[in-house]
Amino acid sequence: MKEVLLLKLGEVVLKGLNRRRFESRLLANLRRRVSKVGKCSVYIMQSTIYVEPADGVDMDEVLDAVHNVFGVAAICRAAVCEKDMDAIWNTVNEYLGDELESVQRFKVEAKRSDKKFPLNTIQICQKIGGDLDDKYENLIPDMHNPELRVNIEVRDKAAYVHAGKMPGPGGMPVGTNGKAALLLSGGIDSPVAGYMMAKRGLELCAVHFFSYPYTSERAKEKVMELAELLTHYAGRMEVYVVPFTEIQEAIRDNCPEDMFTLIMRRFMMRLAERVAQEHDAGALITGESLGQVASQTMEAMNVTGAVCSMPVFRPVIGMDKEEIVQISRKIGTFETSILPYEDCCTVFTPKHPLTRPKKFKVEEAEKVLDVDALVEKALAGVECVTL
Repeated sequence: MKEVLLLKLGEVVLKGLNRRRFESRLLANLRRRVSKVGKCSVYIMQSTIYVEPADGVDMDEVLDAVHNVFGVAAICRAAVCEKDMDAIWNTVNEYLGDELESVQRFKVEAKRSDKKFPLNTIQICQKIGGDLDDKYENLIPDMHNPELRVNIEVRDKAAYVHAGKMPGPGGMPVGTNGKAALLLSGGIDSPVAGYMMAKRGLELCAVHFFSYPYTSERAKEKVMELAELLTHYAGRMEVYVVPFTEIQEAIRDNCPEDMFTLIMRRFMMRLAERVAQEHDAGALITGESLGQVASQTMEAMNVTGAVCSMPVFRPVIGMDKEEIVQISRKIGTFETSILPYEDCCTVFTPKHPLTRPKKFKVEEAEKVLDVDALVEKALAGVECVTL
């Protein structure tokens, strides 16, 4: 029996004259994702995207490939049949037979996009529902609390039978709202921040700061694993690994200890912005959460963000740690994030960091450093990894 996926759109349908641009990007993202599984036809009709696998392509793998594509609000795995009541009846029994025999309460729901079909939605429901009630002794019609919903959609090309929708990831198609650079550490927060902004349609690249030998190669591999997990949602991604050892040593040797983290983060923001500019990204993304650590107070974020001219998105700014952890578990990054390999943010951590810094004092402390030279040298050593 031939199966297809019917993908229902979310926010995309609310777009006006530029809706086609959003749909085209979503189709491109879906085609790229399913191409790794096998040959599939992906097209849109009547605000529904059809994914039709070629013969021999595993439908379970196709479903797995599309279920994280942002822009899809719901997914229906459906059997295809002719637009004929006998064919629909036979397909209901063949495709949903096991479910029909294992439940008690059921409901039939119909949608008729093809207005030339001789029965309307109420008549389709009455006909199929009555026949099911007659055939299966275990079934009881229940319009309010059904265990099984028998869905019949009569569309232009064919009729489709399925057992209801499974939720999609929602959001906007990746790439429809521009590109941003994610400051990706090995922690819990930054992968969640990247996921949340990809869900709003941003294409991502990532910037990671590496302080060998203070941080190990295994710590860098951990970050690559996190970036790889993010590609399941954000699609293709470049990770730019910035050598950061010399900068941190210069800060340690020349700056007040209570400002180590603040000055370090100012360098991170400068470097991330330069990487973003060089690769057509228009914003930065961080995993900062207000008050979570000393460098994430309002005053500290004002000091560290002051060196940037482009927007800085902080999508987890108002979340507590448990809320962030819940999302990290949902997207599959938590177990990797908690692996015991430290990143450069833990190097030379001050015992008593400033929590309410004054910008002019930090700027004064920073004057002993050759900021431009340190930035240029770090940029010259950037390594790009494509995932």
